[in-house]
Amino acid sequence: MDEHHRPFRFGVVGESVRTAADLVATARRAEDLGYATLTLRDHFTPDDFGDQLSPMVALTAAACATTTLRVGTLVLANDYRHPAMLAKEAATLDHVSGGRFELGIGAGWLREEYDRAGMPFDPAGTRVGRLEESLEVLRSLLSGDKTDFAGEHYRIDGLAVFPRPKRRPPILVGAGSKRMLGIAGRHADTAGILPRALPAGTISDEITERLPGTIARKADWVREAAAGRDVELSMLVSPTIGPDPRRAAARVAVLRGWGASSTDLVLDMPSQFVGPPEHIAEQMIARRDRYGFTYYLVSDAHMDAFAPVIPLLTGS
Repeated sequence: MDEHHRPFRFGVVGESVRTAADLVATARRAEDLGYATLTLRDHFTPDDFGDQLSPMVALTAAACATTTLRVGTLVLANDYRHPAMLAKEAATLDHVSGGRFELGIGAGWLREEYDRAGMPFDPAGTRVGRLEESLEVLRSLLSGDKTDFAGEHYRIDGLAVFPRPKRRPPILVGAGSKRMLGIAGRHADTAGILPRALPAGTISDEITERLPGTIARKADWVREAAAGRDVELSMLVSPTIGPDPRRAAARVAVLRGWGASSTDLVLDMPSQFVGPPEHIAEQMIARRDRYGFTYYLVSDAHMDAFAPVIPLLTGS
């Protein structure tokens, strides 16, 4: 599919979900507002978003509380689950949801979490290599194949998954570095483009990671690795709804610590959308043409405010 003509879709990240009631209410609200997906993060320490529910279990409940909403992880840390066990969980959740599950996965990056759990935080090259092997195993098992695999990190001997998916659940890989974006291009159905993870176990807050040239380069790395495969491009974005785009951008620049002098940079950032809904919709069409992004996710904190943009781009 030509990415310039791929239809838009939108998702919610349930960052403030803490209880079963919150979960069900957020899922049903997202479905009513026209969002395509509800996604959950994968952390067992509070980090920047507070305590989180376990994603696979919580998404099962969300799927059972809705009828059309897709559910997904954004993203699982590969090191927290062996791919054979993850394939079993993913196949079961896909079955329970009627084929509405999307498996988002990354290499793992939050060093504090590894340290608190007593898990080794291996060098980035090791974690990324382990993810690539895991993706090969997951794609095979979730395609319903009897799988044999012998790699540096995993060994699978004649394993098949039950329940067998009617079709392999889509796989999203969250990626910020060139190597990770290449892996996404080769193995994923969706590449979630992120700022790069740093060796110390944090995510870069450098403004350069969010500027148009950097994002264009990252999108190109995905396409080069995909070698003609149809890979959806996705990004978690921060919308600021208001009548005056420049004033909204200046506020974002100050709040993020970049300074008011960065207002023009914020206006051009592919991850920032500021202004009234009609202006944001126009920006999204322009950025689809420039970069190829068609799947955008917003925090549940912005779910209601952003919702008027959805019908402008999906016709729903």
